[in-house]
Amino acid sequence: MKLVVQIPCLNEEKTLGLVLETIPKKIPGIDEIVILVIDDGSTDKTVAVAKKHGVKHFVYHPTPQGLARSFSDGITRALEMGADIIVNTDGDNQYPQERIPELVQPVLDGQADIVIADRQIKQVQEFSSAKKFFQRFGTKVLNLAAGTKVPDAPSGFRAYSRDAITRLNVVTRFSYAMETIIQAGNKGLHIHSLKITTNPKTRESRLFKSPWEHVLKSGSAIIRAFIMYKPYVLFVSIGLVLLIVGLIPFMRFLYLVGFGHQEGARHLQSLIAGGVLIIGAFVMFALGVIADLIRINRTLIEQSLELSKRNLRPEASDPSPRE
Repeated sequence: MKLVVQIPCLNEEKTLGLVLETIPKKIPGIDEIVILVIDDGSTDKTVAVAKKHGVKHFVYHPTPQGLARSFSDGITRALEMGADIIVNTDGDNQYPQERIPELVQPVLDGQADIVIADRQIKQVQEFSSAKKFFQRFGTKVLNLAAGTKVPDAPSGFRAYSRDAITRLNVVTRFSYAMETIIQAGNKGLHIHSLKITTNPKTRESRLFKSPWEHVLKSGSAIIRAFIMYKPYVLFVSIGLVLLIVGLIPFMRFLYLVGFGHQEGARHLQSLIAGGVLIIGAFVMFALGVIADLIRINRTLIEQSLELSKRNLRPEASDPSPRE
């Protein structure tokens, strides 16, 4: 059983050493532990620090590509290396790497496909009240969309089985965290949670500059992922609302003309408003059909990608690390 611990990094020379030093060297049930550093265009000594601590496996980005791309490229490389379980942690030492054995245990036991650490947001002193509120609210919305019960959706301290990760495809550039949960929920993967206590804060988040930016980006990611998997729910719901609202002025017009003995010209605004809304409803229904056909096509493409991932074989040797 091979475990690959991947660490996306962008200028983490001050904290990466702490992360590497706390990763367990041996875990019951795991035959081999390999560390993979994804260097997302760092301009400091991140790579040098990794090499100093014995890291031999790297993925390099000449320029910053973002956390989602770093995660995705790391996953592809880990699968090529023959990983049976993949753990993702951060280079800022936010997470307690010594808890990795507990993180992977449900996967080893066959009880979970994915294990996500629960930072117990209410207890994180470094988070402002606004950030705590938005993260809890966002998690509730995501669970509603995904049909899951994950207590801490944005958490990046995770363990994936090889089978689970081959079924997930990251398309966003902001953050993989919420998107993969929605995909996992819709694909019937079992998600387990592990309560942890985070390490003291070392730096500000680089994903967003303010809570509002986080809300907007996370919200758009949730909506897009939801549309990808249940487009008919969204478009049909909007269509039904437009149809019901449109029928009110339309029926009012028919009643006044047919039973109220009033001239139709006096109530043309009701006819026009109702007609526009009803047309809009049928447009939504048509978009729902088109979106659902696109969903089916995307599902077939994902199945092809999944097959390609399953056919990945460990390489004989890694490319030489960048000097």
